[in-house]
Amino acid sequence: MVEKTITIDGIPALLWGGDSPKVIIAVHGNLSSKSDAPIRMLAEVAVPLGYQVLSFDLPEHGDRKDDPALCKPQYAVPDLKQVFAFASARADSIRLWANSIGAYFSLLAYKDEVMKQSLFLSPVVDMARLIQNMMTWFGVTEEQLYEEKEISTPMGPVLYWDYYQYVRENPIMKWNTPTSILYGKKDELCEYDAVSSFCSRFHGRLTLSDHSEHYFHTEEDLAIYREWLRHSIPRK
Repeated sequence: MVEKTITIDGIPALLWGGDSPKVIIAVHGNLSSKSDAPIRMLAEVAVPLGYQVLSFDLPEHGDRKDDPALCKPQYAVPDLKQVFAFASARADSIRLWANSIGAYFSLLAYKDEVMKQSLFLSPVVDMARLIQNMMTWFGVTEEQLYEEKEISTPMGPVLYWDYYQYVRENPIMKWNTPTSILYGKKDELCEYDAVSSFCSRFHGRLTLSDHSEHYFHTEEDLAIYREWLRHSIPRK
């Protein structure tokens, strides 16, 4: 498969497959990159169907690990908009694939866009709730976070006051794109009721994987994921 390394306004990116009027923008999740296994599998399914896949690194990930910009929506959303503008200039039809936090950033960045389709894998659709859950898990109050501005957690992620404020001030109220979601019933980060509520509000199609967690990584997980891609990506 053709893999072409490019940059989009300084953002490291990959084009999978040859030029095509049909492009799928791929937004990876936390601790991942533009070339991770789920995106490679996406390309393996989509490229033979006539699509080109465009993936890129979020701040603090992949080739941007030393990026001064942090992986917060304040920085990620403008990046996603730049990538969309690049894709729009070369394609007649745009679809979206996004994983975990990449789905959340996409919901913010592309709320006013009308794309052919979006495919979400283990999406974060209620970031305020996730942050509040993390604060509860680690015994952090809003007052502490406000006073300290940032607090490291034993799991690795850092809690930021400005991130939390941004999330609360920018709720997901609008989504125009037909959406299919693959969600693991054992997801430990994003509760089922949040995902099902999103699907009800925005007429999403939900597929459940009985034994999968938030991260689809086992052989069984990836087989289910690949089959979901095959059934979800149109041939036309």
